[in-house]
Amino acid sequence: MRTLNGMCRSIQQLRGADPPATEAEVREAALQYVRKLSGYRTPSATNAAAFDAAVADIAAATRRLLDDLVVAPGSKPPPVPVQRRPRGPVAEVAGVAAAPPA
Repeated sequence: MRTLNGMCRSIQQLRGADPPATEAEVREAALQYVRKLSGYRTPSATNAAAFDAAVADIAAATRRLLDDLVVAPGSKPPPVPVQRRPRGPVAEVAGVAAAPPA
């Protein structure tokens, strides 16, 4: 059995984001997750419906999780501030699709 160490580098922690994670950020995390598991950056036409449905399902589950998490009094904050992906022209040059404004 293969063990994976850590999380995919492209997936960002969304819990504790201030301001809270946007729908675009939740969808991007879901997309990266589905890409990682499926092995497809862009699925074939045959697999596009299954791929898109998985992204939508995971984004919905992620949103529910973030909305339902309860931070207990005295719990530790995230070890480092949540890192936001760059947006706009800098993001496009870096190869990151710019998220639409919230």
